[in-house]
Amino acid sequence: MTEAKEVIIYTDGACSGNPGPGGYAAILRHKNHEKVVTGGYRNTTNNRMELLAAIKALETLKEPCKVTLYSDSKYLVDAMTLGWARRWQANNWMRNKRDRALNPDLWERLLELTRKHNVSFIWTRGHNNDEYNERCDKLAVEASRQPGLPPDIRK
Repeated sequence: MTEAKEVIIYTDGACSGNPGPGGYAAILRHKNHEKVVTGGYRNTTNNRMELLAAIKALETLKEPCKVTLYSDSKYLVDAMTLGWARRWQANNWMRNKRDRALNPDLWERLLELTRKHNVSFIWTRGHNNDEYNERCDKLAVEASRQPGLPPDIRK
């Protein structure tokens, strides 16, 4: 049996207004190869773009991989590393007895992808001269400014 490929992913989301037009970006690195994934939506939120950056990056992988995913989103990283997202899912997308968890459609997709891939989520400080975080930020902002962005259909 061969070992899983090791992939490093950097992600970021951007939104002009919250909600407003938004974009996401991911840079995937494996050995000497690099792939960039970007996209955007017309009326969305920053948190949805942060989640979509991770989802779209993981969906790009063609086989199960060992992934180190860097994000400047505490929402994403804490929900995954502290077990919040799995707890929300187990509680029918309730954060507590009163409050619904936001973005359950995206959390479902992300949790499913983490069953396929071995993903370590690492928080990195945004706008702190990290080359890949800065590139992702620029790409996400550019994606949010594209003409004709589709609507963000929430389920």
